[in-house]
Amino acid sequence: MALKDNVKRLREARDMTQDELAKAIGVTRPAVTQWESGWSKPRMGTVEKIADFFGVSVMEIIEGPDTIPVHADGDATVPLMTLGSVHAGPFSEEGVAERSIDVPASVLRSHPRARALVVEGDCMNRVAPDGMAVVYDPDVEPHNGSIAIVETENYDAVMRRWYRGGDTLMLVADSYGKHPDIVLTEEDGPIRLVGTVVWVQSAREMD
Repeated sequence: MALKDNVKRLREARDMTQDELAKAIGVTRPAVTQWESGWSKPRMGTVEKIADFFGVSVMEIIEGPDTIPVHADGDATVPLMTLGSVHAGPFSEEGVAERSIDVPASVLRSHPRARALVVEGDCMNRVAPDGMAVVYDPDVEPHNGSIAIVETENYDAVMRRWYRGGDTLMLVADSYGKHPDIVLTEEDGPIRLVGTVVWVQSAREMD
């Protein structure tokens, strides 16, 4: 079931008009009309608002409740759309990308607000080479050694291993090459934790 069908299905289940849904999530009625007709897709931030409003997961908005394929080995997976990419550059959540990846259903059950990004660069290539997808949870706080996606005023967005000590945060590369550690203190300005990586695509799944 497509995103356009899921929005309409959830709206009609609440006996809501397009105008009522638009007001509830802070968009215009023509925007809802375009989503339900398939002319356009809502941005990921708006998909999250729709999911929160209806009390469902983002996956149910994107793929629907009955789209869990079962692989031959019995491991149920669900497709998850990627948002964009993460590197030492501007962080983008401008919309749902065309690429989707199969993620274990157990991961998404444990992390219903999970999102996926594609890795750019080699600063984490020991665990996540360039082009590989990672799934992160915006609600999970990292512990020392976790792989975190962090957005800062000075460094934009990076994916590194997280080490917190006192008033210092170290973001450490996990790479076969040499990359300097990023050391941040309160004087460096606000730090926004985008999320903690909870699943990394395996190399064989990229083929």
